[in-house]
Amino acid sequence: MSVLRRTKGALAVIVLAASGLVLSQPEAQALENGLLRTPPMGFNNWNSTHCRAEFDEAMIKGIADIFVSKGLKEAGYTYVNIDDCWALPSRDSAGDLVPDPARFPHGIKALADYVHSKGLKFGIYTSAGTKTCNKAGFPGALGHEQQDANRFASWGVDYLKYDNCNNQGVDAQQRYKAMRDALAKSGRPIAYSICEWGQNQPWTWAAPVGNLWRTTGDISDKWSSMIGKAQANRGLAKYAGPGHWNDPDMLEVGNGGMTATEYRTHFSLWAMMAAPLLIGSDLRKASDDSFAILKNTDVIALDQDPLGKQATVLRAEGGLVVYSKVLANGDRAVALSNETTTTATITTTAAATGIGAAPSYTLKDLWSKAIRTTSGTISASVPEHATVLYRVSSGGVRYEAESASLSAGGTVDSNHAGFSGTGFANGANAVGSYVEWQVTGPASALTFGYANGTSAARPVDVAIDGAVVATGVAFPPTGAWTAWSTVPKPLSLTAGPHTVRLTATTADGPANLDYLDVSP
Repeated sequence: MSVLRRTKGALAVIVLAASGLVLSQPEAQALENGLLRTPPMGFNNWNSTHCRAEFDEAMIKGIADIFVSKGLKEAGYTYVNIDDCWALPSRDSAGDLVPDPARFPHGIKALADYVHSKGLKFGIYTSAGTKTCNKAGFPGALGHEQQDANRFASWGVDYLKYDNCNNQGVDAQQRYKAMRDALAKSGRPIAYSICEWGQNQPWTWAAPVGNLWRTTGDISDKWSSMIGKAQANRGLAKYAGPGHWNDPDMLEVGNGGMTATEYRTHFSLWAMMAAPLLIGSDLRKASDDSFAILKNTDVIALDQDPLGKQATVLRAEGGLVVYSKVLANGDRAVALSNETTTTATITTTAAATGIGAAPSYTLKDLWSKAIRTTSGTISASVPEHATVLYRVSSGGVRYEAESASLSAGGTVDSNHAGFSGTGFANGANAVGSYVEWQVTGPASALTFGYANGTSAARPVDVAIDGAVVATGVAFPPTGAWTAWSTVPKPLSLTAGPHTVRLTATTADGPANLDYLDVSP
């Protein structure tokens, strides 16, 4: 939340960003706290409850339960965050923040422990001022940075949203760096969200300070607000990357103020922009359609792509916008977004995305799931306020892991979200464990999709038609079994059928293998 007071200069920045122009300030080094290598996914209560009495311990526990029971955790949602109004209006005699006993009768640590028991992470809120943004006057952290950071760490907090109200005119960089330093000294890794509303162009200075920074004022649950936030954020792509993200505010999906089409556009654009995916609706009341939007793993994969590239605008004319996003495996994501109130045909080309020349391209519609090929034209008739979202591959063929042969003890599983197709190959933990595909050439490169949730690489030997052509090919850790990445290898196949086998060279066996892409 925030109370936005922009200067004329800040407004000018937002206008420039909306035009798709990238401002020319030098890029800063990222904050290296090892956190949020992909944008955070989770929940924050503010958009659905504000400070109403329904915001309490029971609600937050219920959200954590739903993350597990409804498959949101498996889809990648991790953080269960609380916003303003969780504390009493006054600190205790030791100067510490005190949880409101009416809302949180068992305290914040017990709540964090409950969230952690579900395999999730817990986040909290305060302001870089003397008080938070709510009129009730809850205490902020200005002048109490280390005390509050230590308190949060003692409670098991994993994420801090740090607002900008009642800041007493103290320089923004000074205030936000003070909390960065305090969190670093707290003894606990805490992801750091700078909620400065874009007032002082944080994208130009916040990369070494926080893991993400608000580029806009507060979102509201209506089309004009949501699309305005997208327009303000989309020109800032050069400033985003692993561990440091542009934040156009939380999701409104499911709160009821927009149509399902508009919510799909909302979710599509946030994923294309590598924005945080923080659910802002009360999931205890959410519709099946809302869950279907929030759990679209193909769209989530764009947001969570390990390369960490925010989409750039290829064209924006008359409310018809083409976005392109570079993905880790060389694919492109393309969004054809219609901001107008009439149906329109939006067109671009594969060449415009920079994917490279190929005789044909595969287009997967990430909402309808339809797959087609094109010689280069990417076009769709897009209804009002809708977005057609494609994943574009350069003419190769994907062989899913479920079509592969596995050595004894290997299984095809589906218990870790984010995979392509219907499952992935979970090879036996043994030297010599293998996964083998029957493929058709010609090809100039092979790309293996995989996940490795351990802390060590899982090397394999690659054999084509029984002959080893690459030894000790590393499949490095991806951070989680739900974090999918790729290993490309420039290996040639002649025209015709071939056998491609990956054989583990350590007792850990191979990584979880999702697919093999054969590229022309």
